[in-house]
Amino acid sequence: MKLFDVAIIGSGPAGASAAFELSKSGITTVIIEKETLPRYKTCGGGLVHRGRNNIPFDISSVIEKEFHEVDTYFSNTNIKLTTKRDKPIISMIMRDAFDNLIVEKSKENGVTLLQNHKVTNITFGEIQTIHTSEADVQAKFIIAGDGALSPIAKMAGWEETRTVIPALEYEIEVPLADFERLSKNVRFDIDAIPYGYGWCFPKKNHLSVGVCILTKANQKIDLKKYYADYLKTLGITEIVKEDAHGFVIPVSPRTDTFVRKNVFLIGDSAGFADPVLAEGISNAILSGVLAAKSIIEGKLDPVKSSELYHEKLENGILPEIKAGVTLAKIFYGKKRLRNFVAKNYGAVLSNAMTDIFMGARTYPKDYKKTIREKIKGAIF
Repeated sequence: MKLFDVAIIGSGPAGASAAFELSKSGITTVIIEKETLPRYKTCGGGLVHRGRNNIPFDISSVIEKEFHEVDTYFSNTNIKLTTKRDKPIISMIMRDAFDNLIVEKSKENGVTLLQNHKVTNITFGEIQTIHTSEADVQAKFIIAGDGALSPIAKMAGWEETRTVIPALEYEIEVPLADFERLSKNVRFDIDAIPYGYGWCFPKKNHLSVGVCILTKANQKIDLKKYYADYLKTLGITEIVKEDAHGFVIPVSPRTDTFVRKNVFLIGDSAGFADPVLAEGISNAILSGVLAAKSIIEGKLDPVKSSELYHEKLENGILPEIKAGVTLAKIFYGKKRLRNFVAKNYGAVLSNAMTDIFMGARTYPKDYKKTIREKIKGAIF
């Protein structure tokens, strides 16, 4: 049985990015993947610039479309916000090709890939023995990049403390006239579904269309109904082909640490998706890199590596996500307030959100003071 320094469970953007970072250091690394790559992965596939900018190699071969302009509509109002940038705000990818590219780059640097190995159990100790459907694998450290459901986190003893929201996505082919009409810009429709939004992401020859709820509602919401209504909003009356995919997105981080038993949680397993728009790829990439750097800088010392990872998270991802959690509650829960801001300060709002997508700024920590100053007495 071969012993590795680090075993990464899952070959998504988080796990694959961690593997690539580790591969540059000489630390022996294995990726354990339950399927065969490339494999389809449910995802809207919108890679924002801040995420793309964190990838240390060219990914143009897997980019289906680039968009320098984004439209945001607010349902049942006449408010429409449009932002433009010189660099692409959102690049469209299909996750099968995107994830596989990062894995292949890691393999070029010496990372081992074990495919069709589903993890069934883990024996924890100074050395972790990972039991899979095909063979046992041993490693000093485990990085869990196994997504929103994260069976690895459960095996390591984590309780569920994340906020997990539902989403429904369809990959659809539409008549040529509709595709040409809808493929010019990325589109978001706030309130296309209560407490959430709908999206229309044009790919190379089809559309990714879906709806998601960003804050927990008091009542059960029929996602399929609102998806059907959203198609009408988009003016789509005929679908040539469609594939439906339901999934969940964690939009708040775990509250009980991110390392235990030498298991490091990254990406969705940690709850690092953007709370305002549920975009998860950019923080998945970043958290994978941070976990890898912590193990490298900690020189494979478990205590030091854990301390470094938590320190890096506190200095980077976590403050922004925590601010985003509260902002999401305001944005989706207080429609009158939000629409007032969008109507009267639309350019400021849309440019600020785009700057976050571009990596030029983070969510403001003093948002309450800013809002009070700008709209004091206007709503309440």
